[in-house]
Amino acid sequence: MIVKIIKGDITEIEAEAIVNAANSYLEHGGGVARAIVEKGGYIIQKESREYVRKYGPVPTGGVAVTSAGKLKAKYVIHAVGPRYGIEGEEKLEEAIRNALRKAEELKLSSIALPAISTGIYGYPYEICAEKMVKVIKEEYTNFKHLNTIIVSLYSEEAYNIFVNIFERELAKEKNITLKMSP
Repeated sequence: MIVKIIKGDITEIEAEAIVNAANSYLEHGGGVARAIVEKGGYIIQKESREYVRKYGPVPTGGVAVTSAGKLKAKYVIHAVGPRYGIEGEEKLEEAIRNALRKAEELKLSSIALPAISTGIYGYPYEICAEKMVKVIKEEYTNFKHLNTIIVSLYSEEAYNIFVNIFERELAKEKNITLKMSP
């Protein structure tokens, strides 16, 4: 398993799926969600609305899949993270776990994740990084297809926090190669 931590724009990453930090109604009005629709095209919002019409709102911790429009990825996996102080940290783990499992179910080899729930939902970067690395350590041995996880962080602050936590937590993992590119 290769885990890459990248400082940059998730919409520019070459991965088979990118994860969107979404709300339950898959209305992509701000943050990562808005950037994904702006770069990938309105088709992503259209498919998202069709999903909600057909299946109802995505529960916190859940995921939904749409095409990626004009993005380099094949799919967008919309993960609904929790709001800080309202919904528990286990829901953040669930959103990350479900996104990774969905990529594996789709037989994808690579996925790019943002810092889910750290924008308007208010989670500190430290908690997100700790939950993400915990889920990766628990799940990666179950994957037959997924072999590259890219963590894409927009700010210098987030990048530095994730690098420190991932280096500390993955130091003893022999089967995970950690790569960083600021």
